[in-house]
Parts: sequence; structure tokens; C-alpha cells
Amino acid sequence: MKSKTTALILSILLGELGIDRFYLGYVGLGILKLITAGGFGIWWLIDLILIATGKMTAKDGSELV
Repeated sequence: MKSKTTALILSILLGELGIDRFYLGYVGLGILKLITAGGFGIWWLIDLILIATGKMTAKDGSELV
């Protein structure tokens, strides 16, 4: 079970580096986000909104608590 608060903080502070995706178990997407600097900022913003609204899940399908 992953923490929504931790994922949100990681996304705010290190989302451009893909650390939030690594934390949630999406290693491949984390690497892609790292290489593209957060999808040139757009992907970072979308992930931030998805985590904040509770629509993002961990890779195993579990909800963020």
C-alpha cells in the first residue's frame, strides 16, 4: 500500500525526474519521465493533478491511502 501524501510530495518536489512514478512502481514510465524532464512539464502537471484528485493508482492496482 502506497501513501497518497508521499506520492504527492514526491510529485511536487521531484516529479520532473519521475521519482513519483518510481515510487508507485511504474519503473519504465519513471525512466521515460526522467529522460523527457517530466514530459517537458506537461506530464509532471498531469501526474500532479491525478495524484491530488486520487485518480492515480499504484502499479499493482491498489489505491493510494
